[in-house]
Amino acid sequence: MKERDLTAYCGLYCGDCIRYQSKASDLATRLLRELDSQRFSEYAKVKRDHIKEFDDYGLLIFLLQAIAGLKCETPCRLGGDGCGGSCEIIKCIQEKSYEGCWECSDFESCNKLDFLKPMHGDAPVENLRKIKEFGIDGWAKKPREMLSMALI
Repeated sequence: MKERDLTAYCGLYCGDCIRYQSKASDLATRLLRELDSQRFSEYAKVKRDHIKEFDDYGLLIFLLQAIAGLKCETPCRLGGDGCGGSCEIIKCIQEKSYEGCWECSDFESCNKLDFLKPMHGDAPVENLRKIKEFGIDGWAKKPREMLSMALI
């Protein structure tokens, strides 16, 4: 996969994303398989009479399934769903026929990027500025280097 393909429309770099790297998702999937192969749900039923926490075993399975489901195998630039669910940024980019938010004159104040702030702060806007300045190919060659330049 090309580095430019890992640059999301919003300016985030998918190669650094918890969902794209999917270590937690892979581990959750492996744990679910192991628990199933050991018939651990039956064991948990027996143990809950003596260990109260096993009453919540179903919740553990539910959460592990949710974590396993977070895995992102296809970046948005290649047709993926973005950061999960219905992404307003993808819709906007497609409607405007842009290559990314950096082509839009309003990206600095766009509220569609707001949902990224709790996890990423100002990094998406800083990255978009760098992409606009260096181009998608210039940015994609060394995204981490560009990001560190943005933070200096």
